[in-house]
Amino acid sequence: MSGNEKTKRDITDIEAPFESELHSIKIKGVAKRNGLTTFLIGLVALFVAIMLLAFLPHSLYLVGVFALSASIVTMLIGWFKVREPVHSIELTKTHILYHHRHGKWSLEWSNIQRIDVPKVSHGLEQINLGMVGIKIKQYEPLLSSISPRLATNLLLEQRPLLLQNNQCVGGGCYSNTLIENDTFKTPEGKIIKGIPAMLANRMTKLRAGLGFDVFISVGELDRSSEDFVVLLRDCLSSVNSTFPD
Repeated sequence: MSGNEKTKRDITDIEAPFESELHSIKIKGVAKRNGLTTFLIGLVALFVAIMLLAFLPHSLYLVGVFALSASIVTMLIGWFKVREPVHSIELTKTHILYHHRHGKWSLEWSNIQRIDVPKVSHGLEQINLGMVGIKIKQYEPLLSSISPRLATNLLLEQRPLLLQNNQCVGGGCYSNTLIENDTFKTPEGKIIKGIPAMLANRMTKLRAGLGFDVFISVGELDRSSEDFVVLLRDCLSSVNSTFPD
């Protein structure tokens, strides 16, 4: 099934049953796929590697060590896949819900201003960053929905975005933009402190550089970033037409 066909099917799903509070579109990211299979393959490979180390001649000892290392890495990859939430994103008639092993956040459709694929300039080219960007109207509702653990993880994950914006391709250079203030003042005058304030300041920098506040990696999607943008835009349009302000 093509991305456009899948998107049309999902839009039909979310439009039709708005009468049901429980209905939603659930997105299972590619990072979650084949987790148990990968772990089991690594486990089998581990036993094979142990047998190789036990029976191979000493001259081939490095072969067994390499096989043992590869099996352990495979098991770790499978384990991290298994630990990921079953669904990374859930679209309901009121919210976008983002699920992560470190926590979750929720974003109301009414708080969304713009959805697109972020790009950076590289010479004369515009390079797709392989993610979906969302520009929001107010920070406080999102900050109140996110756990400190996930907020901390996002601050770490978003460092390459800041470095990309500063033309530091590869993320190997240092930048003062990586340091966030732990106090943030909302447009309404409210003072936020701690990890939420640091995340708010980070979102402000990313908005200034890339035009978006919230970013979802393509690895957490079941389709391309462009197709997911189409889905979110159509859902937003459907929600706005069904529940106008």
